Amino acid sequence: MDSPPVRVLIVDDDALVRAGLSMMLSNAGDLEVVGDVADGAEVVGAVNRHRPDVVLMDIRMPRLDGLAATELLRARRDPPEIIILTTFDTDDHIVRAMRAGASGFLLKHTPPPDIIRAIREVAAGEPMMSPAVLRKMMSYVAGSGADPRQARARELLDRLSDGERAVAALVGRGRTNSEIGRELSLSVATVKAYVSRLLTKLDLNNRVQVALLVHDAALDD
Repeated sequence: MDSPPVRVLIVDDDALVRAGLSMMLSNAGDLEVVGDVADGAEVVGAVNRHRPDVVLMDIRMPRLDGLAATELLRARRDPPEIIILTTFDTDDHIVRAMRAGASGFLLKHTPPPDIIRAIREVAAGEPMMSPAVLRKMMSYVAGSGADPRQARARELLDRLSDGERAVAALVGRGRTNSEIGRELSLSVATVKAYVSRLLTKLDLNNRVQVALLVHDAALDD
């Protein structure tokens, strides 16, 4: 049987942006726009009603911004995946979004095929960021130097077994599951099991947060 379509909720205060995204995504047969809202304050109710798999989230909104809304959603027991889709790509916005639990960060000028691909990837459990955003995030973390987070990050990573730390280090370098499997001579299923254990032990939402923790700890130096 064919897989059900990926259910998408659009959150943006610009009605034209919401309409344009809905029209664009409707042309992808495996995606279904189940709703749209104009403010982060409406997100929780919309998620309760529509049960999306992925939320496309703007940052700047009048009552509750997208970063705060992301934190609310990721605190749920069974949260949807979240892609930040915005015109704002400051270092602070990017890192705050990733720490809040977003699985993707795209700029609004991202080509439509890449937005569609990002939704599919994130729904499948793989993070997705615009190349420019990824470069900015890595530069920010690399240039931040030692800070109070480093000791906490290393304390958390000390909870891991040697095998789990090896997988975490490669996640921190942006490796996919298949690349990690080849490097460590593991099956993809085994790598997925390792990543699942990492998220549980570290109390994190996704592998982007694992990568940030690894960088905080300087584990990949």
